[in-house]
Formats: sequence, C-alpha cells, structure tokens
Amino acid sequence: MEQHLVKVKSVEKTTHDVLKIVTEKPKQYNFEPGQATEVAINKEGWKKELRPFTFTCLPSDGYLEFTIKTYSSHKGMTNELLSLKPNDELIIGDSWGTIGYKGEGTFIAGGAGVTPFISILRSLYSKNEIGNNKLIFANKAKTDIINEVEFKKILGVNFINILSDEKTKEYAHGLITEDFLKQCGIDLKKHFYVCGPPPMMDAIEQQLLNLSVDKQLIVKEEF
Repeated sequence: MEQHLVKVKSVEKTTHDVLKIVTEKPKQYNFEPGQATEVAINKEGWKKELRPFTFTCLPSDGYLEFTIKTYSSHKGMTNELLSLKPNDELIIGDSWGTIGYKGEGTFIAGGAGVTPFISILRSLYSKNEIGNNKLIFANKAKTDIINEVEFKKILGVNFINILSDEKTKEYAHGLITEDFLKQCGIDLKKHFYVCGPPPMMDAIEQQLLNLSVDKQLIVKEEF
C-alpha cells in the first residue's frame, strides 16, 4: 500500500475526548464517503504504529479531516495524538472501507462508530439528497455526542439519540432495543448502516433480523 506524508494544518477538541485533525491532502488522493485509511505519526517510535481512521471531510475538500476518539489511559497512539500540533506530520495509506451509501435508510452508530457516517451525511446534505435518512446515535452521556449541532442541522427530527449512563429531558435513556427501534419509525424495507463496537453491532444486527429486516439490507463496518 502506498504511503503519503501529510502536514497537520489544525487540531481541535470537538468533545472532551474527541479530536478533529485537519491535514494537507496529497495530489490525486481520492476516497469515497465512509471510507478510512491507516494513519501513523511521523515521529520516532510511532512511524509503524498504523491505526485505521475514517475520513470525515468530503472527497471534494482540499484537505483531509479525521475525527478521532482518544484514550489517554491507554498511553497508545490516540493518546500521542493529543500532543499533535500544526506542521507535525502524519503518514497515511490508501483509502479503503466497506461502508458506502447504497440508498436511503437508517444509520445506527455507537460512540466513535459514527465517524464513517459523518462524511456520508455531509455529502448527501451538500447535494440536497438527505431525504428521510435517520441517524440513531448511542452514547454514554450527552457530552460524548460527536458533532451534535451539525447532525441536528442536517437531519432535524431524524437525528435520534439514546444515552446509556445519563438521563436528560432531551434524549432517550438506555440501550438500543427492538422496541426502541420500532419507536424510531424506521422503515424495515430500507437500508441499515451499522457501525460501533463489535458486541453492539452483533446485537443490533440480531434485533434487525428479529424485526424481519432482509440481511442484505444491513451494511456493517467494524470499528
């Protein structure tokens, strides 16, 4: 796989533990909304520590953007990203990924699993093709919700949140269940895009199958 060296243009926190990193874009570099690449830091001891991260910008943008959840307690690669600053360099590979937009439906995400959907939904919105797509987003607390304001703007009432560890007046409380999915007004004949921790994805897939969703309509990406 070809590798590219890109300079960091900006780094900012979008939630208490999520970074938005913007870099230069190599010439003739292409990706589809929902795809990812392998990323490493061009620094001694980290050059071979490649990790998969999703592009959250549009393919037409003149830069690359990554939205990355950091884990400071792990002392690993994402923790090292917290010290990243403009003009530092990242090493990126070619684009890849199995989640691509196949038609209107329901996006179901757990935590940082929402990142493949950011570029897809931004792309649809930019083309005025958002339609009746829904996003069901599961997090522990309201402060964990990535791009909350933007998703409200893009999706309106079709931006549906559920929080497992916090009770608020605004959002549902608990875990995603078959009953909750039915309450969300999902169309069982349309596509379902699922991304999050593997146990959550397995549970959601089983719930959808229990609701008689055709397995071919379920698009998954492990995160």
